[in-house]
This record gives sequence, C-alpha cells and structure tokens, in this order.
Amino acid sequence: MAEQKLQVVPIGGLGEFGMNCLALRYGDDIIVIDAGMMFPDAELLGVDVVIPDFTYLEEHRELVRALVLTHGHEDHIGAVPFLLSELDVPVYGTAFTLALVERRLEEHELAEGAQLNAVKPGQVIEAGPFKIEFIHVTHSIVSAMAVAITTPLGVVIHTGDFKVDPTPTDNILFDLHTFAEYGKRGVLLLLSDSTNVDRPGYTESERAVRPRLEDVFNRAERRIIISCFSSSIHRLQQILDLAAANGRKVAFLGRSMMNVTEISHSLGLLEIPDGILLRPQDIMQAQPDKVVVVASGTQGEPHSALSRVAVDNHKHLSIRGDDTVVLSARIIPGNEKSIYRMINHIAKRGANLVYGSMNPPVHVSGHASAEELKLMLNLVRPRYFMPIHGEYRLLRRHAQLAQHLRHQGLEDIFVLETGDTLEIDRTGAHRGERVTVGRVCIDSGSIDEVVEDVVIRDRRNLSEDGFVLPIIAINKHTSKSEGLPEIVSRGFVGVDDNGSDILLAARHVVARTLEESTSEERTDWGVMQEKIRADLKRFLNKQTQRRPLIMPVILEV
Repeated sequence: MAEQKLQVVPIGGLGEFGMNCLALRYGDDIIVIDAGMMFPDAELLGVDVVIPDFTYLEEHRELVRALVLTHGHEDHIGAVPFLLSELDVPVYGTAFTLALVERRLEEHELAEGAQLNAVKPGQVIEAGPFKIEFIHVTHSIVSAMAVAITTPLGVVIHTGDFKVDPTPTDNILFDLHTFAEYGKRGVLLLLSDSTNVDRPGYTESERAVRPRLEDVFNRAERRIIISCFSSSIHRLQQILDLAAANGRKVAFLGRSMMNVTEISHSLGLLEIPDGILLRPQDIMQAQPDKVVVVASGTQGEPHSALSRVAVDNHKHLSIRGDDTVVLSARIIPGNEKSIYRMINHIAKRGANLVYGSMNPPVHVSGHASAEELKLMLNLVRPRYFMPIHGEYRLLRRHAQLAQHLRHQGLEDIFVLETGDTLEIDRTGAHRGERVTVGRVCIDSGSIDEVVEDVVIRDRRNLSEDGFVLPIIAINKHTSKSEGLPEIVSRGFVGVDDNGSDILLAARHVVARTLEESTSEERTDWGVMQEKIRADLKRFLNKQTQRRPLIMPVILEV
C-alpha cells in the first residue's frame, strides 16, 4: 500500500555539483529539502543560471507540504523563486537563510505572497506525517543546519552541507550530541554530504585562516584588497576584527557583498566596529595604509567587482604598485581559466598577490573531509546509507567509506543519481522507478524566460530572430581595432535601407565598446566578448524588440 512506503526522490545534486534538491514522499505527503541552482558551463551561451526540472513536484503539487532549507548558499536556495512561482508552499529556514531568500524573491516580485517561517536549531515542526527537527552544523556560511525527519517508518537524517569545526569563530559548536542521540535511538536512513570525501583527514577550522590574514596585515605597507565569498560571514568578521586592531577602515565592493553584510549585521551575525566603515567612493582619497577593501568576485566572473578592478575598470578603486591583493577562496572546478586570467591582470598592476595553497592557509573549506564523514557515520549508525551532494565518483567513494559499518547494523548502501529513487517499506529498501528530472536553463534571470534545453532555446532564437556575428580585428601589438568592426547577420534584418542602417549603427556600437575598453580588456577575449555581447544585445533589443543570437568573433592580427 502507498501509505506504507517512504520514497526518496533526488530532483538535483546527485552526480553533479549544484542544483541540490531532494523530495521525501510518504503516501500522499511530500516535503522538499533545498532548491538550488548551478552556474552554466561555458558552452551554454546566453544562459545565466541552471535550475532543476521541477516536473515531478509540479505533477504532485497538491501533495507538497513544505520546502525546508538547510542553509543560504546559492546551490541550495538559488532556485527557490522558480519553485515558488509554481507551488504555493510554506518555506522553513533560519532567519539568515530566509533573509537571503527574500532578496531573491523580491527580484522576481514574489516576496509578497511567500510563506517564510523562521526556525532555530532544536525546533521541531510538523508537515503532514513528517516531524522535522533542525540541528545546528558548522559550515562556511552562518546558520547552517541538518534536519532529522521522523517518518512513520523511522528517522531520516539529511546533513545538508557541513564540516565538524571544533573551534568555530562564533563559538557555536557543531551539535554532535543530537546526532549521537538519534544514533542511539535508531536511524532508518542517512543522507550525507560527499563534497570533500576524497580529502583525507579533517578539514581545518575557520580559525586556521587568521594567522595568514594577520601576516598580511602586518606586512602590507599600502592598501589591502581581500576577495572572499560574500556568504563567508565568519571570514568577514575576522577581516573586520583585524582591520580594527590595525587601525584600518573597511570598504565593501560588489552588490552581493553589500547585500549579505547588511543582512548579517541587521540579524546580529556580523559585528561591525563603530566608525570602521569607509564608503566605496572614498577609497582612493583615503590614506592607502589605512584601508582594507573587501570585494566580491573570487571566481573571475566578468562583471564582478574584482574582475573590473583587475582591468582598471572600476569607478571606485584602482590597484597601485605594492597594494596587496588576497584571494581568500577556493577555485571552483571549471573556473580556473577566468580566475588565472584575472590574477594575471592584477599582477600586471604591480600588486603583491596572496592566493592558492599555503601554510597557514588563506582559505579553508566548509565541507567535511573523510575522517569527519566517518565520524558522522559512526555517530548516526544508520540502517541504510545514501551519499548526496557531488559527482558520481565522490558518491561512490563515500559509499566505500561506509563499508566498515556493515558489521554494526548497516544493511545496505545506495549510490543514486538525480532521477533515481529509493523506496523503503516494512520489508526493506530497494531502488524504485525513475522520475522526470533534468536541467532548466534561465536566460536573463526572468521566470518567463525559462528554457528547458539550450539547443531548443538556440533553435528558437535562430528561427525567430536570427543571429548576429560581430567580427572584430584587434592588433595584438597595439591592442587597437583594425578599422570599423564588420557585422554578419542571417535571419535578423533584411537588406533594405532600414536594415542596413541598423547594422551600420550596430558596427558603431561595437566600435564604441572597444574604444571605451582598456588595452588590457582588449587583449582579454573572454572579457571583450561579454562586453560586446551585452552592449549589442541591449542596442538591438531597443531598436528592433528582437533578441538575435550574438556571437562575437575576435581576430588577433
């Protein structure tokens, strides 16, 4: 009978990084844990973010009782607006997590009707037959939680993202006691984070970063520019404390950095010493050895604050020789090229760079390494285990890590991918039928511009609006354009007078973009292609209300 069966349905995040979303179903009731996004690969032209395909949840919308959020990272909350545009369900998370979600919902004009319910660690809520307890865990973002879900068949524990930090900077310890208590009483299923399973030992405490930051503050003779993830509130607190101790003022650069610091300060999660803040527009006038700038853009995103600073294209900050630039973040796989390109630009400005692996470290991970994952397994001692969060190789490695528990009550381990299901009933656990899953590409961050497949999106653009191919020849010695850029188009405008005028004007738009770019930007193909695409897209849409596929071609001559 359906009511005797518990189904675990991964909507995203298994066999991949990002798009974390998982549904638990018992009979006619479903709860959803997290709704994350991921950033697109380079080949997904025109796509801003990628979210899970929520078809399964939409088909069973009348059964969904709640959305539970473990923490505020984009790979766990980035798709919430898109899910709530389809489902009207209550959302549960910490005050900080919900504040980040609310900003997202405001962007999509969905905040007014949203049912946001703040919870605290130790609190228990009920949703249908599920009783959900929130458990505090340590992570690279504040207010991270695991959830223990009591179902009619037993307890399911979902760890969320975590590491076991013995000395957190806010002194709020990882709640090992509650996990151990559940382990004593018996846990049916453990769903545990696999992100760092291939790293031996233990992940270092957030406090391990402080000696390196202290060294930077002691050695820096001029301005200090630090880039870290805006969500790393503990890291930001250490920077503020060191700045105050060294008589420096702090300026924040980047929209995400400003938003998150404002939210965390208003909730009492970030203490900002009196009189320490410096307005961005005052950075260059302040005495260089009395300034710390904290900027977003650790991954070399083309329009981020640090990327613009790197090519001397930021209105509030220019790097001078002997400034110190610190990248206090990990390199996310796939971003190596853009990050090192940005680092090269910074090096050309004569800055002292601090980044990469070193001891003491300039960055520590927020995810548990192998020994901490073993600790979680030993504390919980589940009847069934299913690794989550990560590529298939990591899920498989985590499954191997759990083999030692087979003599301590662990009956079976399930390595699933997104779309596979796990079914548990009174007789045991087994794989169920697959459900509809996939990726949905989002263009321009607008809900009505959701496209289910990038190929379909491109074909639709080509069939309706055609394509535009700006061809720019740049002299590699002078970094200047060789004449007026050429534009080739098909299926966009005809060869009548009006069409010719638009294309001529478009050539001048591209020429102006080139002229207004620095020589370093002109030698950076990735940056220039993004700038040309953005400016031309804006111009052509304004002139024709059409959106052709724009693919700039830069030739080095």
